[in-house]
Amino acid sequence: MKPIVVCFFAIIMLSCKAQQQPIQLPVNKDDNTLLWQISGKNITTPSYLFGTFHILCKDDILLSNHLKTALQNSATVYFEMDLDDPANTMGGIFFMNMKDGKKLTDFYTPTEYEKLSNFFKDSLKISLTSLQKMKPMMLEAMLFPKMMPCKTTSGVELVLMDMAKKANKEIKGFETIAFQSAMFDSIPYAEQAKSLLKDIDSLNNYKTMLNNMITVYKNQSVGALMKIMNDTSSNNVLANNDAFLKNRNINWVKQLQQILPKENIFMAVGAAHLFGEDGLIALLKKEGYTVTPLLNK
Repeated sequence: MKPIVVCFFAIIMLSCKAQQQPIQLPVNKDDNTLLWQISGKNITTPSYLFGTFHILCKDDILLSNHLKTALQNSATVYFEMDLDDPANTMGGIFFMNMKDGKKLTDFYTPTEYEKLSNFFKDSLKISLTSLQKMKPMMLEAMLFPKMMPCKTTSGVELVLMDMAKKANKEIKGFETIAFQSAMFDSIPYAEQAKSLLKDIDSLNNYKTMLNNMITVYKNQSVGALMKIMNDTSSNNVLANNDAFLKNRNINWVKQLQQILPKENIFMAVGAAHLFGEDGLIALLKKEGYTVTPLLNK
């Protein structure tokens, strides 16, 4: 931080900030990277876009020096949701349940429910008795640790948030927990319940698909990652990608058009949001921004 005698008045502080030279990170030779620079249009200092994976084996979360430099040189760190806000983190418990008093038993036959209950008891050591009102897609998320090839998992966002806190960065988000909960409510609970049961019946297949996705993510093989993501038949969420991807990307770009001229940011969101014709990279370019692949190794 510059001495207060130099930047005493607000207008002088703005002038000092404007004189900072933007860092120059090496450009990647192709689009196979998860780290991108946003510049051009009305941006004075570049911002950064990074594609995350929401759950990985803890030992697999390796962040490049270039990524760390980009975060360190950004004024604010943005996630899909403000992970530092107790209203979002603790409030998530409130939004896990289905609306209108619906229960799991409303969507399964006795035989199906018994299969579900036995799976959670035997494989996850969890009783469904206290989870009767939980949205099936929330229960579906509990399966991911079971499919991981390790015992200790973490989230890329959590590691980045820890870095941001240590660097005294302000943390913000594009959405609230209430908004994200509404997305899950937009998919009929009966459809969610069917998807959950299908996951349990095909757990080994989903485990293979998840491990393949993790491998191509770690290798930053964008084409292979997109191929997996486009296999909508294997994932209920992606089958509803207008709600979970396209519409959110459009909304985020609208917000970014207000944010980017004012401050440079480090934006970390799920990698699925970056690529494709409705991805953030394509939408930002459509709005006149320059989005450049950066070396991330």
